[in-house]
Amino acid sequence: MKELELKYGCNPNQKPSRIYMEGDRELPIQVLCGKPGYINFLDAFNGWQLVKELKEATGLPAAASFKHVSPAGAAVGLPLDDTLRKIYWVDDMGDLSPLACAYARARGADRMSSFGDFIALSDVCDVDTARIIKREVSDGVIAPGYEPEALEILKSKKKGNYNVIQMDPEYVPDPVERKQVFGITFEQGRNNLKIDRDLLSNVVTKNKEIPDSAKVDLMISLITLKYTQSNSVCYVKGGQAIGIGAGQQSRVHCTRLAGQKADNWFLRQAPQVLNLQFVDGIKRADRDNAIDVYIGEDYMDVLADGRWESVFQVKPPVFTKEEKRAWLDQMQDVALGSDAFFPFGDNIDRAYKSGVKYVAEPGGSVRDDNVIAACDQYGMAMAFTGIRLFHH
Repeated sequence: MKELELKYGCNPNQKPSRIYMEGDRELPIQVLCGKPGYINFLDAFNGWQLVKELKEATGLPAAASFKHVSPAGAAVGLPLDDTLRKIYWVDDMGDLSPLACAYARARGADRMSSFGDFIALSDVCDVDTARIIKREVSDGVIAPGYEPEALEILKSKKKGNYNVIQMDPEYVPDPVERKQVFGITFEQGRNNLKIDRDLLSNVVTKNKEIPDSAKVDLMISLITLKYTQSNSVCYVKGGQAIGIGAGQQSRVHCTRLAGQKADNWFLRQAPQVLNLQFVDGIKRADRDNAIDVYIGEDYMDVLADGRWESVFQVKPPVFTKEEKRAWLDQMQDVALGSDAFFPFGDNIDRAYKSGVKYVAEPGGSVRDDNVIAACDQYGMAMAFTGIRLFHH
């Protein structure tokens, strides 16, 4: 198959629409179920590249949760402890495969942003992973293959209309890529930069110690940023992105946005949240929304009389600002990557509040000394990678 006609482009008025291959090459995909759209394919192909590179860099199965051509989450297949199983809503599913753990992490870190995601998997989709996908609101999935039972589970989703794409894992794109803007063609070499531990060898802070687990987290951060709309920063802990700040014109706004997402991830593990008693039959999305409001500044929107009764069996106490800060002060050993240099030390000040200990960024700012001094103040170890990862 050399081309595939689509219903429309980014918006319903943008017709005609298709994906196709130039020359004699065939499309490297098979659509096994559903009818993926234009944005679905943008998410799928960006997501596939991300998980493929995560697998190559770490040797572990990887998963990504994409929305509007940026990842909402990305992770590798490390086991889940009991707390993570609970906050990712998989504590009732028994032992999970490494690939299923990867998707539970990718989906679970920022459940608000992952709602209605497009999923990318580095490995053949197994039954455990399909079972998680089955119960979540999602547009589709791309993987190099599917176990027969897993495929049947996915085909039963959305009344048989769930988008299932099989990717040829041997496909290699041309080294030069092109796209049009306003009828004008842009051409550039593909960003084939390999991200590995060698990029983290130039440690410029007084603290030179970056353990291997932190190097893995920093690689996950940088690979995630490679496929995130710029400007972007990414907080990672324990093999998964816990906060991604994408598409902001100001870098410190990226750092604040991603830091707030990382904080929310950790706050969801606090006893005050784990012990919330929800009403029977509450939908998963409503539960996620309620938690997001409860741990935020507008908590009375869900705790006011006449409101809480539709969400909770018992009215929970306010999770105070002081209690939240005390809990967040326990978060530590977080890794932070940036797709370009930090121009000011205020990014580091904000990162410290979310437990950041390890940083990777290109360097090259006239204010590098200021950023290094901020890292030294907090005892952070920072590596200059020497490479920029803008993505548009």
